[in-house]
Amino acid sequence: MILIEPPRSTIAARRDPLNRRELARFAALAVEAAGARGSISVLLTDDERLRELNRQFRRKNKPTDVLSFPSLEEEIPGSRRRRAGDLAISLDTAARQAEAFGHSLADEVRVLILHGALHLAGYDHEADNGEMARLEQRLRKRFGLPAGLIDRVQRAAAPTGRPRKVATSVGNGRAGLPKGPAKDPAKRRRA
Repeated sequence: MILIEPPRSTIAARRDPLNRRELARFAALAVEAAGARGSISVLLTDDERLRELNRQFRRKNKPTDVLSFPSLEEEIPGSRRRRAGDLAISLDTAARQAEAFGHSLADEVRVLILHGALHLAGYDHEADNGEMARLEQRLRKRFGLPAGLIDRVQRAAAPTGRPRKVATSVGNGRAGLPKGPAKDPAKRRRA
């Protein structure tokens, strides 16, 4: 499910309209390709809301582009419904990133959904020695998406040769949970 909050008031979405049905289809494909199990909901909102969520769940008082909230529900035996978790995406930040990297807002939102889906599957680019980055790159190519978040940070080098920070800040919203994969890496399905 894709929810835009507040409806029609986000400047970014008015400039470059988004097709919720198409994004929902893509989200389902991304979750499956990432190896997460279950459905997800995606909240498309603004910087102010992402700042609130980032402050509440990560103790970082700044907006970010995407937050992931893995489901803490246990699988119910016999149940066919399962939740992988939820994503929250700032359309304001996504619009700035899309403009900076020369692609559409819809493409940027898909990049963020894919990145978030990988977090929901248990990947953590801050602690996995490049495993998430490699998988994200393969999946972006499969889906025909532009450079992803991890690639952007890795490729953006200042003249000194040191990496410089670009306009992305990613995180998962697993407040109070240990950093690192949410699931046993041996149980992950490979894409």
